[in-house]
Amino acid sequence: MFTLSDKAIDHANLRQSLERIDAGGFCNFEGWVRNHHLGRGVERLEYQAYVRLAVKQGQAVLDDAMQRYDLLGLRAEHRIGALIPGDMAVWVGVCSVHRDQAFEACRFIIDEIKATVPIWKHEFYLDGSDEWVDPTACNCDHRLKSGAHSH
Repeated sequence: MFTLSDKAIDHANLRQSLERIDAGGFCNFEGWVRNHHLGRGVERLEYQAYVRLAVKQGQAVLDDAMQRYDLLGLRAEHRIGALIPGDMAVWVGVCSVHRDQAFEACRFIIDEIKATVPIWKHEFYLDGSDEWVDPTACNCDHRLKSGAHSH
């Protein structure tokens, strides 16, 4: 399930929702707000989303991952609203029978979320300036290898 939240991500609860006795591997990714971007100090940022479309596209990413990898369960949650450095902005978790599938699927999911889900980041800098940051400007390894996109 893909969700958006304007509250702190409860990673312990998300992880617990994926615990299974038939799983041999669990992998998760946590994306945190950092205090800098391209040499500029970051005071805070705001994530905005077209909620209905973001949830629909986020769920499509998870559905795609279920088709590509041998998974037993998966979850992803992305924050929206105001965040400060140190806050968790996104959480992805997957469980599978084997660890390789869990690692690969987790990487695939976070890369696809960043590249395709309509969530926009507005950064506010320590010098008083601000800027909208392109959320799709990532080096998504699996996308580059497949030739699907070149971000």
